[in-house]
Amino acid sequence: MAPTRVLIMGAAGRDFHNFNVFYRDNTDYQVVGFTAAQIPDIDGRVYPSSLAGDLYPEGLPIYSEDDLVEIVKKERVDEVVFAYSDVSHEDLMHKASIAIAAGADFRLLGPRHSMLSSSCPVIAVCAARTGAGKSQATRYVAEFFARNSKRVVVIRHPMPYGDLAAQKVQRYAALSDMDTHRCTIEEREEYEPHIERGNVLYAGVDYGCILEEAEEEADVILWDGGNNDLPFYRPDLMMTIVDPHRPGHELLYHPGEANVRLADVVIVNKVDTAAREDIDTVIKNVRSVNSKAEIIKCRSPIAATDPQALRGKRVLVVEDGPTLTHGGMSYGAGFIAAKAAGGIMIDPRDAAVGSIVQTYEKHPHIGPILPAMGYSPKQCHELAETIRRCDADVVVIGTPIDLQRVIRISKPAVRVTYELADDSGRLEQILEDFTRVCLTS
Repeated sequence: MAPTRVLIMGAAGRDFHNFNVFYRDNTDYQVVGFTAAQIPDIDGRVYPSSLAGDLYPEGLPIYSEDDLVEIVKKERVDEVVFAYSDVSHEDLMHKASIAIAAGADFRLLGPRHSMLSSSCPVIAVCAARTGAGKSQATRYVAEFFARNSKRVVVIRHPMPYGDLAAQKVQRYAALSDMDTHRCTIEEREEYEPHIERGNVLYAGVDYGCILEEAEEEADVILWDGGNNDLPFYRPDLMMTIVDPHRPGHELLYHPGEANVRLADVVIVNKVDTAAREDIDTVIKNVRSVNSKAEIIKCRSPIAATDPQALRGKRVLVVEDGPTLTHGGMSYGAGFIAAKAAGGIMIDPRDAAVGSIVQTYEKHPHIGPILPAMGYSPKQCHELAETIRRCDADVVVIGTPIDLQRVIRISKPAVRVTYELADDSGRLEQILEDFTRVCLTS
């Protein structure tokens, strides 16, 4: 029989991983290429032969998802494989309908075909939606092991938006490593807080090779999930973060619902700023699909470096980009901090330039907040220019990093930070139990 002809729908992350793990050396399938969505300017590239393997000596093209129907017909695609995250169940089935109507089958790979096993114990931190608080939960877990003299290595979900061959395996242990690897703002937002705390972090494209290197220096592997994607590694303990600021989303997005169903521990984050009825709704929904998981309610305390500088001032709030875009939030920690401090929020949309304008057009729910878009040097320049053009007294930086390290901000700035707080003590007890069972020599 002829091999099944496959097109993989992705966003420069899960798609490459699924290919590497299941399709790369599989002669039952012939992959004709990838499509790209969600992230700007990641189509038009080639998945290089050095990563694609012997079956694909010329590499594989990466098309725009907008051309899905034409590609299915031209390449005689038998099977379209969906491989990215933070997509509503409704949108996912629209994409399936498009593929089916074009003449292809539609497929999702599950854990059995996509998760790798590790010789080290693995803790995975995932979420129901982007922006729920994975990063702060991951930092909490990493700090626990550091206090207990265990070598924890963080492996972050991929964000390979540049030279794919050069990004095969990336190790970060110093802030300068982010310059060496030419990290985007999105990458820096995830890597910098770990590096500042002394954590070794890996990311890249080939997560089999990454795992081999990470295992050499780890007692425990900590998977730091991206968006609401499934773990790439088979976890011994899986934590899923849910967000009561978006009640109901824990059952309405792919693969976030799968993460809720797979979880050993579900953390209901941000309970200090969410409505009581929304917290109750989220807990009820979690229990309806996963009665075995332990549910822990956590706070996400927000701190501004100088809240007095915001009182009565015209404030421009800059928030984490992915949380606002495909995460669907209309505000974040920066907005909450600015409002609490008595700032007068201004609307940056009329001042937007270049691709920032396009971001607002594509995501009209965002409103009067500036997403920290910075997937390329050009977009970083457009972000800085948008800030310069805004009639604001102070800029509130609500991103996980100090943007002033990446772009020149022409106005006084106040940073906002946020961490995970578990008043019950249960999360630490769970990690102590995990250490005793999985890390006792």
